[in-house]
Amino acid sequence: MLLHEFDPNPTAVINPWGIIKPVQDCPRVAVSCFELRTFDRMVEQLGGVEIMRLKKANWDAPVYRTEYKGVEIALFEAYVGAAGCMGVLEEMFAAGVEKLVLFGTCGVLDRSIGDCGIIIPTAALRDEGAGFHYAPPSDEIEVNPKYREEFIEILDHHQCTYTLGKVWTTDAFYRETAEKMERRKAAGCVCVDMECSAVAALARFRGKDVFHFFHASDNLDGGEWEAWSLSQDANITGKDRAALLALELAVKLAERTD
Repeated sequence: MLLHEFDPNPTAVINPWGIIKPVQDCPRVAVSCFELRTFDRMVEQLGGVEIMRLKKANWDAPVYRTEYKGVEIALFEAYVGAAGCMGVLEEMFAAGVEKLVLFGTCGVLDRSIGDCGIIIPTAALRDEGAGFHYAPPSDEIEVNPKYREEFIEILDHHQCTYTLGKVWTTDAFYRETAEKMERRKAAGCVCVDMECSAVAALARFRGKDVFHFFHASDNLDGGEWEAWSLSQDANITGKDRAALLALELAVKLAERTD
């Protein structure tokens, strides 16, 4: 299989450091989310200075240097989908980011989690293609090996309930069949997303620290799909709470020297 041809050579024909040069005054710690409206509210609340732009063929997005509780943080919007997301993160690492808190929506495979419930993935089932170019072939990959306890402390402080479990990462959201979902649930998955396993592979390959968590946005645990807060203007309170939690963790990451 082509996806089993993992090459551990960190240098390719095209490299992110050949496209993006280190950005002056780029913070070492960054926060990124997948929802545009949530990102816009974070920028409106925190302010900041634009330090670079992430440009793709059909996408052009700013990166801000902002401050939260006296800590400088890079703030940028994540690209949806594993391959595009990894390309953006590669460029942010080339710009100077060393630690990242990444958050966004997911579909739940357990309706008891509830709308906007916080989920901490511990492992991801690798049902996407991009991540196999960054880690040897396997069915699963560990997620969030560092900073899990720090994040749980933040959740407890803010009296937020949370769920720990595996995530099913898949490219094909229109092919999440009932039979596949039952198999993923039997494997321990509590939710489904499009990027997590690939991001975990990238972080390990490049030696960067990424903490990735979700807030539940739609429900696949039942006979019919339920949209819940998948619309960007739904349950703003829950989404802004997730943004606050991400910023709080970014402060802790900045305090760590490892």
